Amino acid sequence: MSAEALTAARAWLAGDPDAETRAELEASIAAAEAGDEVALAEVTDAFTGRLQFGTAGLRGRIAPGPNRMNRVVVQQASAGLAAFLVGREPHPSIVIGWDGRRGSEQFARDAAEVFAGAGVRAILLPRLLPTPVAAFAVRHLGTSAGVMVTASHNPPADNGYKVYLGGADEGSQIVPPVDGEIAARIEEAAATPVSDYPRGEVEIAGEGVWRAYVEATAAIGQPDQGMPGSTGPKVVYTPLHGVGLETVEAVLAVAGFPAVIPVPEQAQPDGAFPTVDFPNPEEPGALDLAMALATAEGAELIVANDPDADRLAVAVPDDGPTGWRMLTGNEVGLLLGWDAARSARGHGVLAASIVSSPGLGVIAEAHGLEFVQTLTGFKWVSRVPGLSYGYEEALGYLVNPGTVRDKDGISALVRVLTLASELHERGSSLSEELLALAGEFGAFESGQVSVRVTDLARIPATMAALRAEPPTELAGAAVLAADDLSLPEHGAIGDILRFTLDDGSRLMVRPSGTEPKVKVYIDATSTEGPPAQRIRTARARVAALSEAARPLLEG
Repeated sequence: MSAEALTAARAWLAGDPDAETRAELEASIAAAEAGDEVALAEVTDAFTGRLQFGTAGLRGRIAPGPNRMNRVVVQQASAGLAAFLVGREPHPSIVIGWDGRRGSEQFARDAAEVFAGAGVRAILLPRLLPTPVAAFAVRHLGTSAGVMVTASHNPPADNGYKVYLGGADEGSQIVPPVDGEIAARIEEAAATPVSDYPRGEVEIAGEGVWRAYVEATAAIGQPDQGMPGSTGPKVVYTPLHGVGLETVEAVLAVAGFPAVIPVPEQAQPDGAFPTVDFPNPEEPGALDLAMALATAEGAELIVANDPDADRLAVAVPDDGPTGWRMLTGNEVGLLLGWDAARSARGHGVLAASIVSSPGLGVIAEAHGLEFVQTLTGFKWVSRVPGLSYGYEEALGYLVNPGTVRDKDGISALVRVLTLASELHERGSSLSEELLALAGEFGAFESGQVSVRVTDLARIPATMAALRAEPPTELAGAAVLAADDLSLPEHGAIGDILRFTLDDGSRLMVRPSGTEPKVKVYIDATSTEGPPAQRIRTARARVAALSEAARPLLEG
């Protein structure tokens, strides 16, 4: 296979339009031919198979070869998606956005030209913007589809290509079987050299699209909905070197919020992400600069978006070493779920992915609302009929489904600040509200253990081992049930194992959908004692189960 890969790599050079990836490939081929085993392994991997197109579109490391993200692969994907759209309707259209990652703008422009050349009206957003703006634009412009060039919170070397469908899909991310149909068209398109693809004229969207998103998002946090204007808490904000700051500041200004204090080192888009190891607010250390600034400024709240601003992280003052504690995705999810439930007045649906906290179901029931658990992935949450609010534990929240049909870290930020401002006016805080929720509904605490792998074969091997020999006891609690959620009798939900314990705790094990990881999601609950005690009890169970879970992943 190495010889075949080298032959394919040499052929690739002739059609690669990018000088940077051509030079990289030439150096790799030369090193491989000189006996460099590392270079040979890289070429073999890059030219064996194709970067898989699925419900997350494309995502991978930027490098030459069909198994990487590059200008050739982006153009092939665009030609395939164009063929799908042309076969679906007579006059298709598409809007394309991009973020601040390396190569994003070039990928977006390449894609737009290929769409236009294939007979699809191609509308390019006017500049780099958050993913929620692109998702909004599909609905606002009424296009047949949308593409966002982003790898969200992946490592700096990565980029991606996310696809939305308009029409009856309402601007949601693609789901099966559409992803397979598009993938088949991409395979067909890849048989033609990209230099032979026709190119067409691209439209540039006006600033009106962005302004419409700003106005619609600001409307969910205006003072007439309870936000007490300038009396709110002092807030530090970081976009983590991403594209969120401009849009966040504009939305908050229109809504009447006081200005946030941005972290200067992370305020502007920078695809190298120089101050963080991983540009993911969930990763340890990602919010260190924000916490230091918040302490220096005497701030009362920290909010952070990931680089494409579709996720939101929240940190609150704490007695710990840094003086701050980042709330879990489930804590924010339950706060926003309670916020949505009290406004729903008995009408609407609350939804969460199956690995998210069961606490949202308790809140929904208490407010006379329907609760729906979905497959993992926000593409499923956003499609729930009658949705009022949905979330997933990985910091993804949808608080305004009438505007955007994807997770939106900016609109979620607006609702968090609205809630924090209401509480601040009453002399309370988000931390105290979590205590109140524990008192009313019980404490629901969660945690996560994950193991990152370099050998991808370890992931299915780990899942197979747990299926063959599930644990019978974890942290002193007996396993009452071990359910394989990939099987029809459990709903064929996906590659997930669920372990239910006799103390009411729950563990869910699954491969990550976007990173080379196996993850365990842990949930524990307590209704005994006052609220603070309930939380301590549930947290202690999560900590104990986290210790017990790690050996499951490490073999």
